[in-house]
Amino acid sequence: MKHLPTLFRHELRVLLVAPSTYVAGVLALFIMGFFYFYVVIETAVREQETPPSELFFGTFWIPVLLIVPMLTMRSIAEERRLGTLQTLMTTPVSAAEVVTSKFLAAYTFYIVLWACAGAYPLIAASVLGRETAGHVLLEPGPLLGGYAFVCLTGTLFVAVGIFSSSLTRSQLVAGMLSFSVIFLLIVGVLAVKAVGSNMEALPLLTDEGLGYIQIFEHFEDFTRGVIDTRPVVYYLSGTVLVLALSTLVVESRA
Repeated sequence: MKHLPTLFRHELRVLLVAPSTYVAGVLALFIMGFFYFYVVIETAVREQETPPSELFFGTFWIPVLLIVPMLTMRSIAEERRLGTLQTLMTTPVSAAEVVTSKFLAAYTFYIVLWACAGAYPLIAASVLGRETAGHVLLEPGPLLGGYAFVCLTGTLFVAVGIFSSSLTRSQLVAGMLSFSVIFLLIVGVLAVKAVGSNMEALPLLTDEGLGYIQIFEHFEDFTRGVIDTRPVVYYLSGTVLVLALSTLVVESRA
């Protein structure tokens, strides 16, 4: 992995000059800002039992479905289409270094965008007054738990985006595939659990099995300060597995 820092810096520069990066950033921040200030207004009009930060992070899946495909769809697909991936693989770099550098660059921008959204509670508290609203809007528990959840789940989502991009030469196909897989991970499991299943012979389809991979349950735990090691293992091991599959695809098609 001695070439990883150089490749990482290169991928950051590529993202900085890509129009899709700024489109994703502007749209995501606009959407997150809209949801946050809607939550603030609703909290001001009607008293809510749930803290505003927890309500805001509850909409995490909407910006995720927008940010991740646009950040990752061109990472490998565009290089394969232009033929630069084959050229890169003739240099003394490994496929694992290439995939990891693209993952780290996309994940860095993903975290930066969510960090920028951290300005919303500060803006709202300064406008409404720190003495009257600051203790509610800046409550550390839901804020820290929400950001910890976003950072952890983001590893798997970005890895899925990189894997989707490794499967095709088309950015559009990569983006649609990434969107579909992430949607199934977030909403699909929730839908299956809501509908229920009589296939008790399959351990994964039991309530306990579905709860292990149910992202919204993980979100509730994190925002309430309950840090279970099982979701941490699930997301990190899933990230490593998906990146390993991406590496195998790159090696086989380079």
